[in-house]
Amino acid sequence: MISSGAIPFVKANACGNDFLIVEGVDADTNLPGLSKKMCDRRTGIGADGVEWLFPDTEADIHARLFNADGSEAEISGNGTRCVAAYLCSKDYREKIVVRTGAGLKTCMLISRNQRHYEFEIAMGKPEIGEELSIPLAAKSVKGVQVSMGNPHFVSIVEEFPLHWQAEAAEVGHYPGFKDGINVEFVVVENQSNIAVRFFERGVGETQSSGTGSCASAVATIAAKKAASPVNVRTVGGTQTVRWDREVFLAGAADLIFHGQFLV
Repeated sequence: MISSGAIPFVKANACGNDFLIVEGVDADTNLPGLSKKMCDRRTGIGADGVEWLFPDTEADIHARLFNADGSEAEISGNGTRCVAAYLCSKDYREKIVVRTGAGLKTCMLISRNQRHYEFEIAMGKPEIGEELSIPLAAKSVKGVQVSMGNPHFVSIVEEFPLHWQAEAAEVGHYPGFKDGINVEFVVVENQSNIAVRFFERGVGETQSSGTGSCASAVATIAAKKAASPVNVRTVGGTQTVRWDREVFLAGAADLIFHGQFLV
């Protein structure tokens, strides 16, 4: 490990959700602090999070995800897809197993065109809670909790609230969610298509979220407002979620550039 010098990284993007991919051997032990510095969009490289990679005896790689604020998260579906693209670029393979904080995730390569990849990930079985009404300063927001290995609060609405980011931030800091929560607002377009906005723990508004897309699709299907598979339209692009006992997430990942971060 090194504590000073230059840290090699690859920047990747999955539907507008951007990540830095870094080999753990190239970092010091302060992963939270270093992740926060690297993710800063003014003084660092800029990203929603850093996927730190370590060897693993049961998987192709062990990925630890740190958010832009330095907090560690269990998993990112989009981040895991970026990790799979990075590994595939180094050593072509059609199946990649990534250990995350939410367990082992299998990524199957659908297609590849230079730096553009398409994967489907087996995301595991969701856990769906009862409907809740969260009191805010000016109103209350109804939704359901969904766990995809990390926590989500999904609210199905007729249209996105004018100040949805502020409402989502309030929900995310609701005292009943002691570890915080990712928040999604969902507009159902038809049985096969939903539009979603995301407000993630430790990051804020993001253009997309893999686990958030899964949670949103699951909540919508459970409410009988959509049927699997569901196309999830986000600001950053579209992903497809199918729910067949467990949840599968399909979407793109692009390797953007590589560089070195000076510390």
